[in-house]
Amino acid sequence: MQSQTQMTRIAMCVVGVVGSLIVYGILQERIMTRPYGVESEYFKYSVFLVLSNRVLSASLAAAILAYTKGMVQPAAPIWKYAGVSASNVLATTCQYEALRYVSFPVQTLGKCAKMIPVMIWGYFINQRRYTLNDYVIASCVTLGCTIFALYGDLTHKHSAKSSNTSAKGLMLMLGYLGFDGFTSTFQDKLFKGYQMETYNQMLYVNGVSACLSVAWLLSDGAIWQALEFIARHPAVLSDIITLSLSSMFGQLCILYTIKEFGALLFAAIMTTRQLLSILLSCVLFLHPLTWQQWCGTALVFSALYAQAYLKNAQPR
Repeated sequence: MQSQTQMTRIAMCVVGVVGSLIVYGILQERIMTRPYGVESEYFKYSVFLVLSNRVLSASLAAAILAYTKGMVQPAAPIWKYAGVSASNVLATTCQYEALRYVSFPVQTLGKCAKMIPVMIWGYFINQRRYTLNDYVIASCVTLGCTIFALYGDLTHKHSAKSSNTSAKGLMLMLGYLGFDGFTSTFQDKLFKGYQMETYNQMLYVNGVSACLSVAWLLSDGAIWQALEFIARHPAVLSDIITLSLSSMFGQLCILYTIKEFGALLFAAIMTTRQLLSILLSCVLFLHPLTWQQWCGTALVFSALYAQAYLKNAQPR
């Protein structure tokens, strides 16, 4: 009975994360890579997207805490929330900006390598040790991503054509992986170190992230440029709101998953979402892949599914 309950909870996490983040992925590609209006203008204000996502998520967390009379006071020092917030803002910005240089399938497959920085950060932050299976699977994921990168065009058809476009995109993806791996690992540490509620962490991490995003946007005046773009092209506003709603719901599922099952298992259950996102992107946005890239993709997802199977087969 306990095993069935555990599997049901894992299945609910998978459905929540997969559904919300597939919508999120499709919309971020739409906003960052497709033009708006007859002028064919592109939305370039990625930090504004981060701000809208974080404001909505912080508002939801505050409302839930008020309704449930949960703990509103910070459970941990604010600087620890700020550490997660800063890495989260940087990771999400790198993720959006990467779409200006590489195709969505490249970005999504690159996210599969998230387990590698999670393992590295887990060792240094939580002194966590991993099994031989974990290292073998991480190596297969790395090999599959390398094959994908070597055999095919990495850029999307709307990116600026220059000699270092792919390099910029890959550097942004490396930045995303590093910062995002730190984010989920440090969130795991906060949950275990302070026994905090999910919504308490959601409130403060998103609240601080929103403040950092506002400061960033004001520093270069991008906030006014983004608002002027929305005024010229109202269609982008509905896309941003839907993106923020899917991000908010995804965060709820992600925080619950990390708290209950840990950062590495969270990285593993993203597998189905990433595979479906690649397939949908190829169909909806006409991204051609070579047969070598499909082989690399198959290797990555075979390794991740093997990891999920082995983890489930471990005695409890």
